[in-house]
Amino acid sequence: MTTDTFSLNDIDRVADELLARLQGHCVCLLYGPMGAGKTTLTKALCARLGVEDMVNSPTFAIVNEYADGRGQPVYHIDCYRLKNLGEALDMGMEDYLAGGRLCLIEWPEIVEPILPDDALAVHLNVLPDGTRQITF
Repeated sequence: MTTDTFSLNDIDRVADELLARLQGHCVCLLYGPMGAGKTTLTKALCARLGVEDMVNSPTFAIVNEYADGRGQPVYHIDCYRLKNLGEALDMGMEDYLAGGRLCLIEWPEIVEPILPDDALAVHLNVLPDGTRQITF
């Protein structure tokens, strides 16, 4: 477990660190309260991966699909609005998780029972001074 503190001005450095830690992982779990920077970090990471599409929170769509710089899919999943695991299963969550492509999952708590053991957990918190704390 590694913890770092950063400002949003350092988000590209943090995205680079996350990218290095993602080697060998297809599922990245982004935990943290509203406003902690989960989507901001996802945007920075997608930029590092060569995604040219507009990266937005998929809160209402649940899943946004982007293409990385090699044309490979990157799935940005937001489980905030899911009421239960059944809804996740109905929308095909297991297919995303088993597909071998990068899945960046915000608010993953509801799908924890079906997550792969090798998922990379990232915890973000806002500190009183406005900086962020990230724990891998």
